[in-house]
Amino acid sequence: MRIPTAIKLHKASKVLELHYGPDEQYRLDAEFLRVHSPSAEVRGHGTPVLQHGKLGVGLTGIEPVGQYALKLIFDDGHDSGLYSWDYLHQLARDHDRLWAEYLAELERAGKSRDPSESVVKLMR
Repeated sequence: MRIPTAIKLHKASKVLELHYGPDEQYRLDAEFLRVHSPSAEVRGHGTPVLQHGKLGVGLTGIEPVGQYALKLIFDDGHDSGLYSWDYLHQLARDHDRLWAEYLAELERAGKSRDPSESVVKLMR
């Protein structure tokens, strides 16, 4: 289990900063964390529910859950995901791949990151 040595919430920039010692640091933006929430709402009880329209979402707080996780509180009202230390480290380590997969999935589904935008796919 990889437990961060330091955790910093930057509300203005909407970033959660994780330190795992002096040589391993990550910055995860709130949108990324929100769309990868481990909650049942997102994981869909086995069938993941694609999250869209989360561009600009922020973190309003973080709370420790025992010795094993963080509860992240988002400004869109989502607060039911418990991010275990292992899951947070996995998200940080695999950020680039996970983000690219998410963007590709949005495109396939005809969805947008922007909450005020609807994407229309034209049939040809």
